[in-house]
Amino acid sequence: MPTLGKTRLQVSPIGVGLAALGRPGYINLGHAGDLKHNYAVDEMEAQAHSVLDAAWAAGVRYFDAARSYGRAEQFLGSWLKSRQLDPASVTVGSKWGYTYTANWQINAEHHEIKEHSLPVLERQWAESRQNLGAYLDVYQIHSATLESGVLDNAAVLTELAGLKSDGLAIGLSLSGPAQAETLQKALTVEFDGVRLFDTVQATWNLLETSAGPALQAARSAGVGVIIKEALANGRLTPRNTDPAFADKLALLQQQARRLDTSIDALALAAVLAQPWADVALSGAATVAQLQSNLRALTVAFDAAAGEALSALVEPPQVYWATRQKLAWN
Repeated sequence: MPTLGKTRLQVSPIGVGLAALGRPGYINLGHAGDLKHNYAVDEMEAQAHSVLDAAWAAGVRYFDAARSYGRAEQFLGSWLKSRQLDPASVTVGSKWGYTYTANWQINAEHHEIKEHSLPVLERQWAESRQNLGAYLDVYQIHSATLESGVLDNAAVLTELAGLKSDGLAIGLSLSGPAQAETLQKALTVEFDGVRLFDTVQATWNLLETSAGPALQAARSAGVGVIIKEALANGRLTPRNTDPAFADKLALLQQQARRLDTSIDALALAAVLAQPWADVALSGAATVAQLQSNLRALTVAFDAAAGEALSALVEPPQVYWATRQKLAWN
């Protein structure tokens, strides 16, 4: 099994992200239907466990959560412990920097609040450690941006360096049209001549490819690369019924038929075809979605598909503006 960059952490080509499994409200198209409008905590925990069981049985060995994903850390932690998995057999990442504020509601003024301060790091690290214990391997700044100032915050960076010295891998996730610039700056952060960040989690998909060259450079430098939002929050699936997307959907369907696969598997296969990608995250909220996503592992993604699907690419500003308008459901 490959390792995550130059860390010793073993990962599978496809991992599971719990953004849609840990809270009743999310921006994925059709999220409410995936949960069957049943938001009881115990029911959602059982659904999360069923997806995680299916993933484990299929060979998935990387799982990714965040403090702002509602109860995702608790659901993941209870699954890991109840299945009595050896911490050495699985790699787990989580993130700090956003606080979940929706109070288990679908409609909330703010679903999560971002703050990359030392007090938030200290509080959320204690919470993550309580939920995940010895299973937690990678701790990431959640959606680091140049504007948040976190890469200039000496107190935060020093605290993260301390966690790294204790054996934790330190990472950052990226968002927004300036992913590449943020990553380039992150790679310059060092303590005692050692780069702070071991991993990066970025958005790259058939609509948003702008971070590709920066991710290639990071991987060449030994940074582990995790790709999120490979399906663009459902926009790269048949759930995208926006009339303005109809021509692009037809192109996806054409290539999926040619390669004898589903659209979601095709989109994930495009990520797996990138030589710098260590892990592509499935954001599946149901076992059926996960099983469909896992078909990506057998898709013979070729140069013809890459060339044809390059027509889907959007300018980064357009992509992120569209994402920002997606409704929590």
